Order: sequence, then structure tokens, then C-alpha cells
Amino acid sequence: MSVLNDFLKNKTRMLFGIITTLIVGFISLSYFVLITPPSYVDMHISEEIQERHNGTLEVIMKLVSWFGNLPQSLIIVIFAAILFFLFKLKREAIFTLLTLLSGVFSSSLKLLIGRPRPTENLVRIIEKAKQQSYPSGHTLFYTVFFGFLIIAMGNLKHVNKVLKFAVISFSAGMIFLIPISRVYLGAHWFTDVLGGFILGIVYLFILGYIYLGLKNPTQ
Repeated sequence: MSVLNDFLKNKTRMLFGIITTLIVGFISLSYFVLITPPSYVDMHISEEIQERHNGTLEVIMKLVSWFGNLPQSLIIVIFAAILFFLFKLKREAIFTLLTLLSGVFSSSLKLLIGRPRPTENLVRIIEKAKQQSYPSGHTLFYTVFFGFLIIAMGNLKHVNKVLKFAVISFSAGMIFLIPISRVYLGAHWFTDVLGGFILGIVYLFILGYIYLGLKNPTQ
């Protein structure tokens, strides 16, 4: 029993250390974007991503971002929660709904930091976005929502393996593609999507830790 307790303590300590490091990194990045204009790295990455422009890629990038716009993002979260609830997975349904808090975090930080969106004299604007630029709300939301779906599918033992693989693969693809999509569409700088991803990982770590720590006899 003492060995198990030591393992759990070390696991909690390690998680706390990771979250603390990520939070410090996010705060440092936030301070950097607050006091400086778009950096060479931001503009160089935007240029590199946007130079691969073609009609098919533009459609794909718009489609990737489409799920993160309102009301679509709200609809897919509620839809996923209802599906979990119908299959008597109430815990998963509740935690899926909790991913909506990512929108509150991003909107609050956007107002607090007030970083302007990329402008047409610096990048090609394919999709005009509202609100401020940092952090990327799309990237934050995708990291939390699709990240939780990956955690849930990995934790649910009785889910069909083909369905599990499909959901995990799709979710991982969306998390990977959304930062590229936002920069490609001219809606964000690289540091915007990086900030959204870091903050999303922090919230996902906390959400996943609580979710996996709760016992569910149906699994």
C-alpha cells in the first residue's frame, strides 16, 4: 500500500510540475506578445504557411476552422454530450460540457491582452475574424474538446475498437491541423496559436486528471 501511495504522490507531483511549467510558459509568452509587435518568427511562419496557397487547400483549411466557429462549436459539444448521456455515460457527458469553459478563458484573455489581429499589409487575410488575436480561441477549444474525446475513448473499455480508432484519429488530426488553419487563413499569428495550445494543454491536463481520478463502475 505504501508503494502505491508513493506512486500516486509522485504522479501528482509530476503533473503539478508540468502544469506549473506550462503556466509559467504561457504567462511569459503572454507578456511577450503584450509588449512587442509581431515578431520575425510570427511573420516568417505566416509567410511560409501562406505561400502554399491553392483553392483545394483553402477549402480544407476553412473546413478545419469551421467547427470552431459559433454556433458550430456549441452544437458539437452539446451533441457529443447528448450521445454520451444516451449511452449512459453521464460522467463523460458532464466533462464534455466542461470543455465549453475554454471559450470563457479565451474571451477573457483576449480582452485582457488586447492583441490586434494580423492585418492585410502583413499577411493575406482569407478569413476575417472578430475579437482580439491572443490567444487563439479555436486552438484552445480544439485542444480541450478533441483532447478530452481522445482521453475518454482511451478510457472507455467497452467502446467498439473501430469507432474508438476513428474518433481518436479524427480528434488528433483536428488538434494538429487547427493551428495551421488559423495561420493559413490569416486569422492568427504563430504565437497566438501557440498560446492557445499551451493554455489548452493546461486545462486538458486538469480536466483529464479529475476525470480519470473518478471511479465509474460501468467502464
